[in-house]
Amino acid sequence: MERPDRLAAEEPMEIRAAGPGQEPRPVAVTMRTPGGDFELAAGFLFTEGLIEGRADIRRVSYCEDLAPEEQHYNVVTVELARAFDPAAAARSFFATSSCGICGKSSLEAVEVRCDPVGPGPTVEPTVLGSLPNRLRQAQRLFDQTGGLHAAGLFTPHGELVSLREDVGRHNAVDKVVGEALLASRLPLAERILLVSGRASFEIVQKAAVAGIPVVAAVSAPSSLAVDAADRLGVTVLGFVRGRRFNVYSHPERVAV
Repeated sequence: MERPDRLAAEEPMEIRAAGPGQEPRPVAVTMRTPGGDFELAAGFLFTEGLIEGRADIRRVSYCEDLAPEEQHYNVVTVELARAFDPAAAARSFFATSSCGICGKSSLEAVEVRCDPVGPGPTVEPTVLGSLPNRLRQAQRLFDQTGGLHAAGLFTPHGELVSLREDVGRHNAVDKVVGEALLASRLPLAERILLVSGRASFEIVQKAAVAGIPVVAAVSAPSSLAVDAADRLGVTVLGFVRGRRFNVYSHPERVAV
């Protein structure tokens, strides 16, 4: 028996940046699920340390000067309020949907320098255990395709305040951070980030840059993610399922 199946969309998106009077400069290409493209571009530039905050962004738009054969909605330009240093884009990379750090020019370029996050909230274990079901119930596109990751921001009481889906976990995180950035709601000092799948080093790094004190994952964190969380003051939880989870760093934010 044959029947149609709905698949998750995956397309390349090029992110460009330009300061006043500058030509847009390619910064990165990421394989993403279309939707929330401006959030993704802004969030990426912020979590990768290429901009410092909302005041750096004048405008985000799809490129208008492309050749007819090029995909108009697959190139996004972020116009900055200050000059963009081309050397900052030297660590441009091609980000796949499964890994956001492939192809960076050196290991030193991977780490974005940021201060440790603030103290943040203390969260009840019952709240933490309830988050995966709440995230899953809100995943509209996952229900249709079964092929998307999700990142959700929650209050310390378990209320879902933002959710984004994408073929890449790191893209979903950049989208929720980018949404908050464009709305001038950073830092996210009173939020919990939950990601489907595992918690990678890059996800912990992005959370720390956004000021998120608690990162929870349905699966395991990597050793590098836990090392980064220890250094940056982030609480990392893994295997969050039902009423059980593991705490890998900074357990003081989990109520006992």
